[in-house]
Amino acid sequence: MNKNKNLTAEETGRYWDGNADAWTELVRAGYDHYRDLLNTPGFFSILPDIKGKLGLDIGCGEGHNTRLLAKVGAKMTALDISERFILHARGRENIETLGIAYLASPAQTLPFDGDSFDFVTAFMSLMDMPEIERVFGEVFRVLKPGGFFQFSILHPCFITPTRKNVFDTAGKVVAAELAGYFDGDKCSVDEWMFNGAPANRPVDKFRIPYYHRTLSEWLNIALGSGLTLEYCHEPCPGEEVAEKYPSLAYARVTAFFLHLRFRKNDGKL
Repeated sequence: MNKNKNLTAEETGRYWDGNADAWTELVRAGYDHYRDLLNTPGFFSILPDIKGKLGLDIGCGEGHNTRLLAKVGAKMTALDISERFILHARGRENIETLGIAYLASPAQTLPFDGDSFDFVTAFMSLMDMPEIERVFGEVFRVLKPGGFFQFSILHPCFITPTRKNVFDTAGKVVAAELAGYFDGDKCSVDEWMFNGAPANRPVDKFRIPYYHRTLSEWLNIALGSGLTLEYCHEPCPGEEVAEKYPSLAYARVTAFFLHLRFRKNDGKL
């Protein structure tokens, strides 16, 4: 983990452009076990009915979760700061047409009129964004009154700048040592690879900008934008899944992900 000055949206986009090709190849091959077996199913388990609704997906990457939203009946628009990711997403749309409009754009300046969408989603993208207050302000602006914003992030209480798993004598993870919870003033560029990726595949690790923010910071930023907290969720893998995919066992010791849903007041008493 390398500490850097806070990045601009454009600098963040260059990091993700560098990750996009390998990331797309690996996730489409099924190597992102945390997404496919835990995080995304948990997200959809709490998602309100979106059939026939106009939705915006922020930080869509290569479009996997946007496509799932479209498949349950939403009319989707999606954006990402990385032009490489948008190229991959549009390429998949040409093969599997779902009516999704993709565009490359920073979330800090959404190119839409106010009150445009029934809901907004962000799957594991907000913690990688600078100027997060502006992002929430933009989400509030483009949401229709009564619309909701649901997002997933790394759990700020348990995925801290310093984390070390603790194992028993049999090699089973039983606890985690955590530190640095309040050390979130700068961007970190983390280097890692999917646990499920083949060990013999010659690929560089991803380099991912990440902003650790405390739980109170996340809540206060969202509430300060005018949104109202509606629901929270911490997905946990089942024993059978964790046994089949041992790396997921870490998420049974502490929560890895936090899902939050906020609502824009419709003005009614």
